[in-house]
Amino acid sequence: MKFLIINGPNLNLLGQRETGIYGKEDYADLVRLCEESCAEAGIECEVFQSNHEGAIVDRIQQALGEADGILINPAAYTHTSIAILDALRGVGIPAVEVHISDIDKREPFRRHSYAGMACIKSFMGLGLQGYRQGILFLKEYLDAH
Repeated sequence: MKFLIINGPNLNLLGQRETGIYGKEDYADLVRLCEESCAEAGIECEVFQSNHEGAIVDRIQQALGEADGILINPAAYTHTSIAILDALRGVGIPAVEVHISDIDKREPFRRHSYAGMACIKSFMGLGLQGYRQGILFLKEYLDAH
């Protein structure tokens, strides 16, 4: 089983930006947590980050035939990108949405998720641990289907 874990814009700045919202752990900590969580569950993974919407769309499309599941934190593109929504729907790979903060408790413009419309579940407000929970949920979902 292989997962593609996608992180959107500014997540490469974890630990530096808005630590009151996103915490003090940095992007390397996030990558390590994802890789360790997948390894413990017997899952191969690739962690991908881009600040560019088109690169994220391209990577989702490239996952067709490569990945069994997608875990995605589209970051700011959550609230704006119909292109990412269409790519997720287009490939039909089961996807889980993750957000470090709880977008439902943030500014009104952040409370809508286009990408989430293509996902089977969302994990929000759990910090980096939301990634671990998303990975385990996605594995359980795929094992059952």
